[in-house]
Amino acid sequence: MNRRKFLTFMGSAGVVSALSTAKVAEAGVHTFPYYADSYGVLHDTTRCIGCRRCEEACNKVNHLPKPKTPFTDVSVTAKRRRTSAYEWTVVNKYEVNGKPVFRKLQCFHCNDPACASACFAKCFTKQPDGSVAYNGSQCVGCRYCMVACPFYVPGFQYDEAFDPLVQKCTFCEPRLKEGKLPGCVEACPMDALTFGRRSDLLKVARARIAENPGRYTNYIYGEADAGGTAWMVLAPATPKAVPAAATEAPAKDAHAPDTWKQLGLDTHLGTQPMGELTYGALGTVPMIVAFWPVLFGGAYAITKRRESIYKAEQEKHAKEAREDVAAAVDAAVRKIEETQGPGAADTARRAMTEALKAREADGSREHGEDK
Repeated sequence: MNRRKFLTFMGSAGVVSALSTAKVAEAGVHTFPYYADSYGVLHDTTRCIGCRRCEEACNKVNHLPKPKTPFTDVSVTAKRRRTSAYEWTVVNKYEVNGKPVFRKLQCFHCNDPACASACFAKCFTKQPDGSVAYNGSQCVGCRYCMVACPFYVPGFQYDEAFDPLVQKCTFCEPRLKEGKLPGCVEACPMDALTFGRRSDLLKVARARIAENPGRYTNYIYGEADAGGTAWMVLAPATPKAVPAAATEAPAKDAHAPDTWKQLGLDTHLGTQPMGELTYGALGTVPMIVAFWPVLFGGAYAITKRRESIYKAEQEKHAKEAREDVAAAVDAAVRKIEETQGPGAADTARRAMTEALKAREADGSREHGEDK
């Protein structure tokens, strides 16, 4: 059973059970507002050369850890890499009809995001600019967003024990607010990434297909897949595909499923928004739906309490250590004063105080770098 069938089944079961024991059904199907003027990006795989400039730009503008393999090494594109908490965009090489084709992976920023629908803590929000934003201040680390995402995008920071966060592409929302392009789009040397209003990008995509029917598969991935996405993809033409005139909606027989499968994209997501399915899945067990905020709210409180206790213990130990050091300094100064006089004692105190300050400063810098 694939992901879509499973969520459809769970959603149907959720509706039946919710009708009998809860008021979940009264809320109707959960969907998000559609923003007609939202932005998007069109990724033309026929132009992508796999240079990884987009990866480097994403890493830089989002202050992510440097990868073990430098961005100048393009051999890593031969591996089927996935996005992670520290790699929000990756480029992979695929064999399409016997030829190498590169495709960039990142959050698709769905029109009706499944991650937002599945998140009971409301950490994800579909923004008017087209981005799906994440606020980790109330995240409990349940990772249902990772399960719900049809593109397997969100990553989890396992190393942050006291404050786990889900990480993914932000669409460079801070840059959008400043009137700048997303980092990856700005860095692309081949114009393989086109930024603009989603409605305009669809027109651009159809124009390219119409002008070069032998170059492109007559289908815009993301136009309607999974309810539509902000990031859309154009694929190279297949020998079997018969080019059709570009219309408002690409012909279904020009979908060329084999091409998209070779590019690692799922063609069986359908056009129904995935958010509707994940919302139904959450209603499968009404008792869980009713007590979900209580159960995971308690888990969140426990996590934050442990964090505060940990910090309090750290501060206590640090205070005790400072007191011990101060006592040791006083004892040493008194001994010097007894043997060498007050002048030598004052000089020794100043020297030890300066040494301690320098040591604390070095320790703070090392802690910041480690963090």
